[in-house]
Amino acid sequence: MVVNKFWSRLFGICGIIGGFTLFSGDMLFYYDPLNSNLYENMGNASDLRIIYSTVSALIAAWFYVLGCIHVYQAFKPTKPLVKNIIFVCFIAISISYGVVHAAFVAIATSSKLAVENNLNLNQSVSLAVEANNILRLFVYPIFGVLSLLFITQVWKKKTLYPRWIIVFFPLILFLSEGFICENLSGSISIIVCGGYLNHLLIIFFTASSIALWNKND
Repeated sequence: MVVNKFWSRLFGICGIIGGFTLFSGDMLFYYDPLNSNLYENMGNASDLRIIYSTVSALIAAWFYVLGCIHVYQAFKPTKPLVKNIIFVCFIAISISYGVVHAAFVAIATSSKLAVENNLNLNQSVSLAVEANNILRLFVYPIFGVLSLLFITQVWKKKTLYPRWIIVFFPLILFLSEGFICENLSGSISIIVCGGYLNHLLIIFFTASSIALWNKND
């Protein structure tokens, strides 16, 4: 796969667009300036917001996959096996972002039914939440493999990335999610924590685009 500088830049921007698209989808599900309970907010969201949020998952996944090509170019100097494993891991995670977000429609509709019929909210969404959590379990091992290969290859200077990109790789912020979100409240917690995983990729693709802007001829 040969990608010139123009297309590499464009694919990096696609990754950023994917992040903002799915973050917008998160906010369509969650955001209410007067309430920080995510389930209640989904229960009070309009049908149109839920539909738009679900559709955003597909569009964002497409942009994220295009962003993976940008990352692939950074690993051109590495061994083909390593480069291809990293590429496949990035694509698998990108698709998973879309699938997991789209599966939230089950939580949202369960929340709406609970709110509209005065049912116990936590009990109503429990099955949908459990199913969503199981989907995530398939992604964690892939992310573990990706993190190990990405960080070691960059640290050994076998890629086009400078070492500082490791700081912006999603692993550090992913592991810090609990600490960060436990110390936030109100509407800011919805914005930061409701779209947390997409913030990670927005930050990464932005840093990656800056790092590779003039390196992919």
